[in-house]
Amino acid sequence: MCFFIGRVLMLGVVTVGGLAAYNYWSDHGWPSPSRAAVLEERATRQAARLADRATAEATYAASKFGGTMSDSALTAKIKSKMALDDYVEARAIDVDTSHAIVTLTGVVSSESERDRAVGLARETSGVTRVVDKLRIRKKAE
Repeated sequence: MCFFIGRVLMLGVVTVGGLAAYNYWSDHGWPSPSRAAVLEERATRQAARLADRATAEATYAASKFGGTMSDSALTAKIKSKMALDDYVEARAIDVDTSHAIVTLTGVVSSESERDRAVGLARETSGVTRVVDKLRIRKKAE
């Protein structure tokens, strides 16, 4: 039994010695990261962090820009509706939109024209509120 254990130990020593000699005399060596590899890994992680931050900022900017475009689109929709309407003088009404809140300003000729302009703005999808600052033109006596 001791003889068997001695042979296994000797085989282990020879194997480890052979591997060490092979790694020493060949160009393969023990796999240890070089300084360049460590720096490359660090740079890769830092670049990934910066890319994540840039993505988050771009997403935020796109959402802000998207809100502005949405407001512009709402203004254009309402102005188009008024221009196509037979009862509203669209050129006399200013439409301003901010965060889906529409403000109508200008001078209209009658109460019914005011009601129609406000109604057209309110029924536009995407509008959350309409602020009516329209004035009715006084009739000359």
